[in-house]
Amino acid sequence: MSEFLESAAAELNEKLAGADIGGTVKFAIAGEGTIFVDDSGARVGDDEADVTLSADAETFKGIFDGEVNPTGAFMAGQLTVDGDMGLAMKLAGVLS
Repeated sequence: MSEFLESAAAELNEKLAGADIGGTVKFAIAGEGTIFVDDSGARVGDDEADVTLSADAETFKGIFDGEVNPTGAFMAGQLTVDGDMGLAMKLAGVLS
């Protein structure tokens, strides 16, 4: 398990504390692995999810750090969304 994934999951838990996700989300990080998020928090894992967000580690790091807008990354083709677009938009609002 990569140090990046562990760090990213911890960062997500801080950002999402108290947020009502209302579904399941998978972050598929190229070359690293996956992070699974539900209403109980973020953890390294590859469970089935309502929406999968895929990008490279640099893009996700920027999103998690607040330096990259998730919607902007999607529009620029740096982030792909597969599944529930409404849930992805809700999550983008929490991460921004």
